[in-house]
Amino acid sequence: MSPIHVRGKPGEVAERVLLPGDPGRAEWIAKTFLQDPVLYTSHRGLLGYTGRYKGVPVSVQTTGMGAPSASIVAEELIGLGARVLLRVGTCGAVDEGLAPGDLVIAQGAVPLDGASRQYLEGRPYAPLPDAGLFAALWRKAEVLGYPHHVGLIATEDAFYATTPEGARAWSRFGVLAFEMEASALFLIGKMRGVRAGAILTVSNQIGDPELAPEEVLKEGVRRMVEVALEALLEV
Repeated sequence: MSPIHVRGKPGEVAERVLLPGDPGRAEWIAKTFLQDPVLYTSHRGLLGYTGRYKGVPVSVQTTGMGAPSASIVAEELIGLGARVLLRVGTCGAVDEGLAPGDLVIAQGAVPLDGASRQYLEGRPYAPLPDAGLFAALWRKAEVLGYPHHVGLIATEDAFYATTPEGARAWSRFGVLAFEMEASALFLIGKMRGVRAGAILTVSNQIGDPELAPEEVLKEGVRRMVEVALEALLEV
């Protein structure tokens, strides 16, 4: 069956894929970091590009917001030949040691989302990234010297339902930050036998009245993408 949402064809998607949620960020990544990027899909605003990074084929595919959308995109990418799925996105921090623009390399994701729950049919589960991809991300962040943190994140569904107090309560269990896609990607990676991981940029502390200044967030995202692409070269 041809993919319904990611309207690509076999051969158009690289084995290594970066997964931003935002189509604008997907376009920026492709045109800033990839050689000769080609748009292979724009259906539903899920922009997807394939180009080369240091000679290696890499795709950048928009997931949209939330685990349900990301899981659809992941399943269809795998059907199109993707074998490494790396989320690159933003997160809201709950650990006070994280500053705007810092990077977070996910060691695991607390699955507070409904997509993971449906896949698992309610079973308890601990979604983890691919060990080799996780190690490559950590190693590259160390080599490049960018401020970064390694540990647990939480994946949630309802952005506006979470209270600052409720989110920060998770910090005592080691959760560094909240986002909306990683747990489902990690789970699908294990189920389908592909590598999945996540690296994030801190946009704010949850409960802050505003996001980080635009220049701080933009530099954090640039660093995140650089680390991600360098890690992809090793897996």
